[in-house]
Amino acid sequence: MPKKPPRRTAERILEVTLDLFNRFGEPNVSTTLISAELGISPGNLYYHYPAKDELINALYARYEHSLTEILMASDDVRNVEDAWFFMHTLFERIWQHRFLYRDLSDLLSKNRRLEMQFQLMIRHKSRAIRAMLDAMGRAGSLRLDARELDTTANCMVVVLTYWLNFEYARDPRHALEPEHAEAALMRGGAHVLNLLAPYMEPAQREHLLQLTGAYASH
Repeated sequence: MPKKPPRRTAERILEVTLDLFNRFGEPNVSTTLISAELGISPGNLYYHYPAKDELINALYARYEHSLTEILMASDDVRNVEDAWFFMHTLFERIWQHRFLYRDLSDLLSKNRRLEMQFQLMIRHKSRAIRAMLDAMGRAGSLRLDARELDTTANCMVVVLTYWLNFEYARDPRHALEPEHAEAALMRGGAHVLNLLAPYMEPAQREHLLQLTGAYASH
């Protein structure tokens, strides 16, 4: 009886697939290319992931788990410094799975399970951002009318979700390359948090400008 392939193979497949998806975009990466990059047969790949959608769903599950851990810390944010760190951490996680955002419309149109999961994640992001705004309000860093809370949180989620698409549209040849990651993430965080500037206490607003000034104008 043949020995069962080691579980490590399944993890290695996901790691290589994520790298290829991020570099070339999911629509441009076939299972044949993934097999060749790994140096394994297509049959070995199919043993672990019988369809390309299963690769995508497995990668999304890992992303969802890691992002949820970050979102759970949203009500610990008390001031601009906390918010800047929180936002940058979110963008780092998004960057690590940027193929999801780069090819979002295409992925959602083809994968019903991903469509439903991504809708849940957007709602989770919105709840987390509202929790952050509530926490900053309680700490005295922010004065936001309750009637404006949901709209402001949703606007922040829109920028958070589509920032990499905007970066890509501005510079398709370079924007999503690793050497541009830090600047792209900083710009994204700066633009999300600057939506709060009108509602911040003066000292917090000034600190926000110091933290984000180099990135918010780009």
